[in-house]
Amino acid sequence: MNVTQINDKKKLNSFIYSEPHCQFLQSWQWGEFQEHVGGEVFRLGVEAEGNLLAAATIIKKNFLNKTYLYCPHGPILRARAGGKAKELLFSEIAKLALKEKAIFFRFEPATLDEQGGLKKTLDIQPKRTIVLNLEKTEKELLEKMGQKTRYNIRLAEKKGVKVEQADISEYGTFWKLLSETGARDRFRLHSEKYYQEMLRVDKDFIKLFFAKANGKIIAGGIFSFCGDTATYLHGASSNADRNLMAPFLLQWEIVKRAKEYGCKYYDFYGIDEKKWPGVTRFKVGFGGEEINYPGTFDLVYNKRWYFAYRAIRRLYRLAQNIQ
Repeated sequence: MNVTQINDKKKLNSFIYSEPHCQFLQSWQWGEFQEHVGGEVFRLGVEAEGNLLAAATIIKKNFLNKTYLYCPHGPILRARAGGKAKELLFSEIAKLALKEKAIFFRFEPATLDEQGGLKKTLDIQPKRTIVLNLEKTEKELLEKMGQKTRYNIRLAEKKGVKVEQADISEYGTFWKLLSETGARDRFRLHSEKYYQEMLRVDKDFIKLFFAKANGKIIAGGIFSFCGDTATYLHGASSNADRNLMAPFLLQWEIVKRAKEYGCKYYDFYGIDEKKWPGVTRFKVGFGGEEINYPGTFDLVYNKRWYFAYRAIRRLYRLAQNIQ
């Protein structure tokens, strides 16, 4: 058993894609996207006899003249890997942290064991989500939905709403819709470049879809298709024509496409009744199973700098009126 830097896209993705409920944030493509938006990415693995047992896609973040390391929804540890693989991987991450002057290692484990020295921090990726089992038939999926959700899907179909895949040349329309949605629902958005670069990474990995009616685009969404899982990443809708219920049909059409692509799961990617009450009601209405993760944790390497980091972040959140 040995630690290695993963430089082969096929090798990493074969490992990531083979895990149930595939985590797109640990894929090669997501690492490429992070590099395009200014992050430095490290891909570490533990292997035995040429086969990966554990892997971590790690993004370096800058903080003053220091850094920290972030592993979204990872590391990924194969069930049969055992404690030795985890020990080797975290030892290598500690070496990387020393080299990169990292204050801490931030990660989001699938399960939380008794590893010591962890500090719970504000969650980066959603801690709770809703997941549909796509191995059910379309009829079974519809029956599990809330009555209002089924009604709104049928209404959108009756009103002539159509869902079509778009490409990056139509990105400007999506950004306009997203800006409308952010202002209306008080969502904080990433930069325009962030979403644009996401669509440039891999057309089979990240797809853009629009819902149209009466010759107009009235809703859109960015979706990930990774291994056995399709994930709803970002959605937007026009302030006009909201009575056509286009977002409901958009979701249903992507669910059906995900089934056609061979996906086993559809992840709505984040619910929180307090922070996003309307969005949460919308997602819950599709009748999936709620999944809960342990959340985001920091493994601290430099306590003095970590105290400074948290103090500065706290002041920033107060200044931005972030709860």
